[in-house]
Amino acid sequence: MDRLASQSDPPSSSTFPNAGFQGRAESSDKSTQPPANCNLVHKFSAFNKFILYENKLRFYIVASNASDSRHRIVKIDRTSQTDVVVVEDDTDYSGKQMSNMLKMLEDGNKGSGGLGKARVIFGIAGFVKFTAGWYMIVISKRSVVALLGGHYLYHCENTEMIPVPSNHKIERPAEEQRLVNMFKQVDMSKNFYFSYSYDITSTLQNNLTKPERFNGTRWPFNDRYVWNFHMIAAPLKDSPATGVRRPWLLPLIHGHVDQAKLTVLGRVVFVTLIARRSRHYAGARYLTRGVNEEGNVANEVETEQIVSEALTTPFYFPPAGPSTGEYQRRPSPQYTSYVQYRGSIPIYWTQETTSMTPRPPIEISVVDPFYVAASRHFDDLFARYGAPITVLNLIKRREPQPRESKLLDEYTQCVKYLNQFLPDEYKMVYRAWDMSRAYKEKTQDVISYLEDIAEVSIQMTGFFHSGAEPLAHCLHNGNFEENEHCRRSILLQNGVCRTNCVDCLDRTNAAQFVFGKRALGHQLYALGVVASPNLPFDSDAVNMLTEMYHDHGDTIALQYTGSALVNRVETYRRMPHWNSHSRDIIENIRRFYANSLLDADKQAAINLFLGVAAERSMVLPPKRGQYQKWFQNRHLQVLYDVMECSSALCDFVNVGGEFWAEYYRPLLFTSLGKHFAYSMNSTLKLPGKTLKDIAYSPFLPHSTHSTHHPRYVFDLVHGISRKLFSRLMAGVRRWIGTYPSSQHGFSKKALSSKQEVLKSDLPSTDDPRSSAAIAKRLLHPDVPVEEQTEYLKYVDQCFALLEACNDEAEPEDKEIYERFVRKSKGVVEEGNSLDIYVTYVRTMEVEDTGTYGEDLVATYEQWLG
Repeated sequence: MDRLASQSDPPSSSTFPNAGFQGRAESSDKSTQPPANCNLVHKFSAFNKFILYENKLRFYIVASNASDSRHRIVKIDRTSQTDVVVVEDDTDYSGKQMSNMLKMLEDGNKGSGGLGKARVIFGIAGFVKFTAGWYMIVISKRSVVALLGGHYLYHCENTEMIPVPSNHKIERPAEEQRLVNMFKQVDMSKNFYFSYSYDITSTLQNNLTKPERFNGTRWPFNDRYVWNFHMIAAPLKDSPATGVRRPWLLPLIHGHVDQAKLTVLGRVVFVTLIARRSRHYAGARYLTRGVNEEGNVANEVETEQIVSEALTTPFYFPPAGPSTGEYQRRPSPQYTSYVQYRGSIPIYWTQETTSMTPRPPIEISVVDPFYVAASRHFDDLFARYGAPITVLNLIKRREPQPRESKLLDEYTQCVKYLNQFLPDEYKMVYRAWDMSRAYKEKTQDVISYLEDIAEVSIQMTGFFHSGAEPLAHCLHNGNFEENEHCRRSILLQNGVCRTNCVDCLDRTNAAQFVFGKRALGHQLYALGVVASPNLPFDSDAVNMLTEMYHDHGDTIALQYTGSALVNRVETYRRMPHWNSHSRDIIENIRRFYANSLLDADKQAAINLFLGVAAERSMVLPPKRGQYQKWFQNRHLQVLYDVMECSSALCDFVNVGGEFWAEYYRPLLFTSLGKHFAYSMNSTLKLPGKTLKDIAYSPFLPHSTHSTHHPRYVFDLVHGISRKLFSRLMAGVRRWIGTYPSSQHGFSKKALSSKQEVLKSDLPSTDDPRSSAAIAKRLLHPDVPVEEQTEYLKYVDQCFALLEACNDEAEPEDKEIYERFVRKSKGVVEEGNSLDIYVTYVRTMEVEDTGTYGEDLVATYEQWLG
């Protein structure tokens, strides 16, 4: 971007009427001619830098790639008040050709002020029209948030609205300004994401195994999750292009994108979380509930968890041996993904907010005995994700005043009705569980129960893995050669788990975190990073994933309700923070205020942004399907076949991926600290971490209980890993009661004086059973001095052992041992007498156990010395 802005080196063009030249720019330089397979190669060599030139008659947009080797140009007419006239050229030009082209355009537009001042933009989000004239939405600021296969994912930081007509005539300026302000209520600088070369609207499995899925379609992306689709489609509805991606028009998703890395003893594993919010039936909490007649549900979010190891930057490996052709690459087996789904209960239900109550009553507005809308919804899920589908319903079963339980009965009857017409092997797996009651009554371990459900669901649907099972699994099992039990093909996800509660926020996010944690273990196991898919809580890896799902849940909740999550994962783990109760109260008040007073304006802004009123006027009412055969047979077929997807994956990596100069920028100096892959969040950047923690595994828990696993410390001298746990426990038994307190230096006198001070501050009471006495004992527990002394000695010994990592004995122990050996040989040293030995023998007969250990050791050391 910086180099392009400072150089006069942009793209060239073809036919631009009234631009001061005619015809196509001819070039005799063969190096600038596109190769025969340029459409395939350049599909992945994207344009990611744009320069906007503006004069009174037209806009010129020059698009360039990162290496400044390819340029294109687009012209937008500014004389029309009713239409957006775009002339674009799909021919690539070199920098020299583009410089000549800009000089020609400068000469041809002298009457209208030349090309005008150049400004750098990062793409166009679309065009919007209110009462009169069009506006162009340009992205003026961006930031990198993720990296997948050498493709950057960006967050839209800022946008600008530029009038397209130079003489913008507005007949109703007050109404125009009101609509502009309403449109800007949807803040495009928050939670909008895009990518120039990676299809962020589709899952990783779709991108790698179905690269030709958009052939024959009008738009080369999944428009369900493109929130600026109306701004792209409405002004270009008469365009003849089909299936062509315009590099200057960027599809934006609304949701959440986050990425962090695990540092596993020198190996780097990227964990990426992508949440895509559907544009269909989108809106505020109480104003969009349930399902509409097309089968679209409220608060529909697709969450994808991608885990990959960055052995190579792209999605492929180099050739395994001598290649016979130009491209003989292998798919990288280091990419995995798991997809989850959340959405409102697909029946007709509403909540009226006119009564100003914090929890409005739930009403089932339309009773459909055939569940037509729900059938359309589940048929669409079969078409998008395949079978089987797991339905996890977390709403309440029993309530003092029936509220959520109304939906439970109706939803259960809906799934039961639809399931009876499905073939047995494709029936939906329905699980209804009152998660809130299980937590409050403490009858079940919420997290453990959800983990069991997650394990069953993952075993049913599977997850995507771009390679075969690693050989390390066979070696771990004692098989030093690949056998028939090892998976030699890629792994695919067919089916999805659909999770919901009432709002699809708090309980749903906690459940999806448990599913994500379980899937993370399987993904790491498939990559050969861990020896078991069971990951313990309170480890660096799970703590990092917990924070990612917290941010994910807070973002989804803010978009839907205007407040963050109320109940987090720690709540259901019964490990709430000390301020969690007050925070929950504040979030509830904020949610009530937003839902009661702000949701109407928010819903109107979202409808205007998405063009809901304009789209509904054009869309025909859905055709009623059959009551029994509510599904389509082709949707029940295997959506992702292993053989077909393996072949498509090989074709994908052999066709695309010319990104080396795009990603590494060999002609641009870049410091390592500014590189995104280096500066992204990591387990080594968690609070309290230092550089020494690079030698620790992020999969070991931090619990201080006796059941916690030993940590492995790397010995740089011997080059091996050793267990300190066994040495520590043996040393504790050997040293207890004999090692002096060198670290803390506390004495019995100091401890006793401290207890006396504490006791003097306490109020005196006569009755030990009174509330004051009980409160005093609970607030100031009385620990005996002997126990405190013993504990401090134990802690000191642990620190001393951790500091002494060598195998040599301490100097004091060594000296005592040498004296004992000399005594056993009959060597009598000066200063020793028979009386001391007699005293030592008599000490063995002392029955006072309180002083036995100390006197014995003291006398024994005196006799040896």
